[in-house]
Amino acid sequence: MRPKLAEPRLERILSFCREDPVERVFLEDAARRGLGRFVALVDEGELRALCHVGVNVVPSGSSCGAFAREVARASPRMLIGESRAVTELWEEARSRLSSPREDRPGQPVFEIREAPDPGESGVRVAALEDLDLLVPACAAAHEQELGVDPLRRDPEGFRWRTRAQIEEGRSWLWVEGGSILFKAEASAWTPAAVQLQQVWVDPDVRGRGYGARGLRDLCCHLLERVPVVCLFVRAENLPAIRLYETIGMTHVLDYRSILL
Repeated sequence: MRPKLAEPRLERILSFCREDPVERVFLEDAARRGLGRFVALVDEGELRALCHVGVNVVPSGSSCGAFAREVARASPRMLIGESRAVTELWEEARSRLSSPREDRPGQPVFEIREAPDPGESGVRVAALEDLDLLVPACAAAHEQELGVDPLRRDPEGFRWRTRAQIEEGRSWLWVEGGSILFKAEASAWTPAAVQLQQVWVDPDVRGRGYGARGLRDLCCHLLERVPVVCLFVRAENLPAIRLYETIGMTHVLDYRSILL
């Protein structure tokens, strides 16, 4: 019997994600929150691959090229995920999609499972009173990462998303004298892992160790609640990679991002 595409039930998605909770942390988080649509590749009753289909497409597993037609229909802005899965999907879907504006292979994924030494920072959960300070900082981090200024493309939508992160308890910052010495958000959160994104320090105060101190304390806080904290980074961002290695994070796999 040939493998076939199917829309999987939540319990099957969660079972698949448990096989690799760091690589598949976004997929599990999106499924638990009911965000987007999932397509699975089923072979003899077993779920071989899974794909989140939306503005961002996230494949995982083997033979991900099978999702090409479904992905093309979604007209995504980005393919992102484990390097081999994205490559398999891209090779089958590229003739149906626009030319990429950027291809980022070999993005290292880092994780930490044991609490690092405390950073003795002022990191805290963000509050709604921080929204006006966070919106431009999050926008700057977004533009630095993706090359698009969200305050030009969709200012109200971006402000709403930043507010939602605060309300969900997925945003942290350290502020002194009106400057953000450190900030980060959770892009995915499951019982097994938290994935961080947009680790950022105000440019005016960079190079003083605030990033390392803030990230140490945030990891200590999160590792009291989940077994592992993870994140991924552009391969050429050597200062960030050195920071992650300094606090004890280890490189465990690679992602690939294709921006369309």
